[in-house]
Amino acid sequence: MKPEIKQLDFVEAIQAAFRERAVVQTFKKGQFLRAAGEHENQLFYIEEGAVKIYYLSELGEHIIRLGYPGSMLNSLSAYLSGAISELYIEAIRETKVRVLNREQINDVMSNSSAYAKFLEALLVQQLERELDLLQDSPSQRLERVLSRSPHLFQHVPLKYIAAYLRMSPETLSRIRKS
Repeated sequence: MKPEIKQLDFVEAIQAAFRERAVVQTFKKGQFLRAAGEHENQLFYIEEGAVKIYYLSELGEHIIRLGYPGSMLNSLSAYLSGAISELYIEAIRETKVRVLNREQINDVMSNSSAYAKFLEALLVQQLERELDLLQDSPSQRLERVLSRSPHLFQHVPLKYIAAYLRMSPETLSRIRKS
């Protein structure tokens, strides 16, 4: 009988790679870790600070994810497909990250049988975020996000959380008070 593969095996392996091999970079507020139109060949681990991941349309900026200490992120679809990214990853405060390149990530993947479980967990997290934003009620959107990330308000300014949740900062403040 084959032993069960745990997602944590890969997470532990990638975290060890971040500690041992990653390049440390610091981005000032407003600097891009990744801009739309670029290939994604890196994985970022946020040690300090916060980022927003968004795309631009003719209607403006649409935040699809927020990252803060402990987040591993990149433009996942562009990374997996090899396509050019449509997303921007921008520091929303001074942010210190550890960066692994594709070769380093591939090395960890080739030595870890848990990579598929890790990708599965990332996809589930992405679907959860999408469901957050599909809720009709602003209070339900906030409730879902807080149940998954209760520490979000400690790391990310209110205006970015409000934009992510598709509401004004005033509405977010009012909901939080009630």
